[in-house]
Amino acid sequence: MTLLSIIIFLLVGGISGWLAGLLITGRGFGIVGDIIVGIIGAFIGGFVLLFFGLAGLFGAGIVGAVIVAFIGAVILLSVIKLIKKI
Repeated sequence: MTLLSIIIFLLVGGISGWLAGLLITGRGFGIVGDIIVGIIGAFIGGFVLLFFGLAGLFGAGIVGAVIVAFIGAVILLSVIKLIKKI
């Protein structure tokens, strides 16, 4: 990985984690928390979209990566929120 790809990776994770945090909890989790949520969300989103055959729906590039990571981060935060209620 080059330095540029690491920066993009962290940027995509941060943006998607922050947006998912705003949607689910009404606030973000700080820079590190948003990046962690976004990166985990990217893996979840990629797996879920691949499972349902929708992997190519959002296209390639940074915007597509943010959308996929955002979907996964929303799923992650929703599951965590449900588990906390139990």
